[in-house]
Amino acid sequence: GAFQKKGHNARVLSLEEAERLAKDQVLVSEFKQLKLEKEAQKNWDLFYKRNSTNFFKDRHWTTREFQELKACREFADQKLTILEAGCGVGNCLFPLLEEDLNIFAYACDFSPRAVEYVKKNALYNTERCKVFQCDLTKDDLLDNIPADSVDVVTLIFVLSAIHPDKMHLVLRNIYKVLKPGKCVLFRDYGLYDHAMLRFKSGSKLGENFYVRQDGTRSYFFTEEFLSQLFKAEGYEQVVNEYVQRETVNRKEDLRVPRVFLQSKFQKP
Repeated sequence: GAFQKKGHNARVLSLEEAERLAKDQVLVSEFKQLKLEKEAQKNWDLFYKRNSTNFFKDRHWTTREFQELKACREFADQKLTILEAGCGVGNCLFPLLEEDLNIFAYACDFSPRAVEYVKKNALYNTERCKVFQCDLTKDDLLDNIPADSVDVVTLIFVLSAIHPDKMHLVLRNIYKVLKPGKCVLFRDYGLYDHAMLRFKSGSKLGENFYVRQDGTRSYFFTEEFLSQLFKAEGYEQVVNEYVQRETVNRKEDLRVPRVFLQSKFQKP
């Protein structure tokens, strides 16, 4: 079971959690940080090599959580062009293409291996989908997508894997292909999510930024940080709020606090 609430208040830590986070102030060395940045693509490629297409569940919740995929149509069967930035192996992409026959999707990922998995999927159809490898911080999306041509961009659990100093480059890149008046739909890790509290000491790269054992990295967003990030690149904020869930494992009597940031930003 799970309960969920949305709002603008960050999760309040227990005393024990606050003490544990306060103690963990030692940052990973600059040398190792540079190495992680340099090897980011390799580490994600290895992640997909190890986990194949089995790690993430298919995200059939996307259309439920993001009614905009339906709401941004002017008439019922209107053809929509979407971009899934950071598509992984297609866990979000393929359920969406199955549920909505009037979508053409561009999809890209940092990992060449993930892109190959998408292309090998039985549901991959070049008439409805174009997938390509892309480092969103430096490869120009205009090489694959016409300017001002996309109705909706989904950015789901992607930005958190990118160094905070480079996140603005991703938003700037996406801005060029998004139609005026259209939106980026965002969902990612929020401050004090359970995953953030589970990092062992020696995993901290910076404020709210950590490295996993496999070398992939994760940032945990505050509402304020995300808002400033998008607004600085010319977007207007439509919705930006924490989604707090408590997932209950009855068998083990565990209560796990999940915190995400779910947002919608518009190109004027």
